[in-house]
Amino acid sequence: MADPHAPAAADAHGAAADTHASTEADHGSGGLPQFEFQHWFGQIVYLVFLFLVLYLLIDKIFAPRMRKVFDERAETIGKAIEDARRVQGEAQNQAEAGQSELAEARASARRSADAAKARVNEDIARRTAEAEAVQAGRVAEAEGRIGKMRDAAMAQVEAVADDTTKAIVEKLTGKTATAAELKAAKGAA
Repeated sequence: MADPHAPAAADAHGAAADTHASTEADHGSGGLPQFEFQHWFGQIVYLVFLFLVLYLLIDKIFAPRMRKVFDERAETIGKAIEDARRVQGEAQNQAEAGQSELAEARASARRSADAAKARVNEDIARRTAEAEAVQAGRVAEAEGRIGKMRDAAMAQVEAVADDTTKAIVEKLTGKTATAAELKAAKGAA
């Protein structure tokens, strides 16, 4: 059986070869048109036109916008730095004020503590003096009682001594001693 597509395939292949040959004939050398001298003038004009358009776009539209953004950014950064320095200065002043208040509070606390200590010491000294006065009164009272007791005991000792002497004299002599004899015996002792 014969291939119905065979003549069409041969014609398509021949047409592609003709198209390729005609393209090479149009360009002459078959290289890149950018490197052919005859196209340079058009390319240079096109390049200068594009350069001018891009230059004007950048100069009139993009650069001012970028300059504005950079200026705003620089202004914002400058304000932020200025605010930070101002806040830092205020913080430093507040820290110094806090330090001075702290030192003043400590000095005040020391004065209050010293005053309280002095009051406590005065109170202790007053109470000690009062307690010593009370104790001295009690000691004097006790010494007075002891003196009275001693005097009473001494009076009783004399009576006991007289009784003992009478009893001894009676036992030894068998006679009762008189008060005058006892007095004479005491004086000799």
